[in-house]
Amino acid sequence: MVRQPLTPQQLEAGRRLGARLRRARADRDLVEVATAAGISPETLRKIETGRLPSPGFGTIVCLGAALDVPVEELAATWHGAEVGLEAVS
Repeated sequence: MVRQPLTPQQLEAGRRLGARLRRARADRDLVEVATAAGISPETLRKIETGRLPSPGFGTIVCLGAALDVPVEELAATWHGAEVGLEAVS
């Protein structure tokens, strides 16, 4: 199976997601968060910088749990619709 190249919209969605994860991580150590999520620090670095714009669902679930960010909020960010915390509570 050949993977199709990502569209410009998907690449931009990955950049939004990465920026949201960076904001959520704030001053927490990247290695600490990656370890808590069960991924490598390099994977988290790639996601945060947009070099891995389409991470797996399980990875996003684990990052959301490690950062205490609801998956629905991360999905909305990926789709380009920032969600207020009251909408996911």
